[in-house]
Amino acid sequence: MKNNTNQKALLSGGCFWGVQYYFDEVPGVQKTTVGYTGGHTKNPTYEEVCTHTTGHAEAVLIEFDPLKVSYDNLLKHFFRLHDPTTLNRDGPNIGDSYRSAIFYFDNSQKISAQNVLRACQSDYKDPIVTEITPASEFYEAEDYHQKYTERTGVGFCHKPYEPIK
Repeated sequence: MKNNTNQKALLSGGCFWGVQYYFDEVPGVQKTTVGYTGGHTKNPTYEEVCTHTTGHAEAVLIEFDPLKVSYDNLLKHFFRLHDPTTLNRDGPNIGDSYRSAIFYFDNSQKISAQNVLRACQSDYKDPIVTEITPASEFYEAEDYHQKYTERTGVGFCHKPYEPIK
């Protein structure tokens, strides 16, 4: 039975395959969907996003139970699973579609994102370049991208998952 208190987070931390895979492992995460957001093209395809002309980022829409995992805790996971100090890059993937970004749905999420970013900065030598920006239209990616790493074992572009205590 679906919990009516679920909330949403929208995050971009490079290639969405690995981001989805890791957030699916976080207790309290109910559902993840990969897609595109933050750009100017309506209904973009993967091929269009890969041209780096749409402005979209590969992102993961996360539905979570705030009674089991807080938004702040999700953001701490986010900062640990990728390098937020690298502009428009995730390992071998280069371009604005792989940027580090937190897309917030309300002012409370914006404030949380700013606070968690500041707190996590001490974990990095270089400045964190993660964008904190209002959420815009989210376009679900093609079916073959959903749960890609889980299905294929490919797409581990991120740091190993580190549980937050």
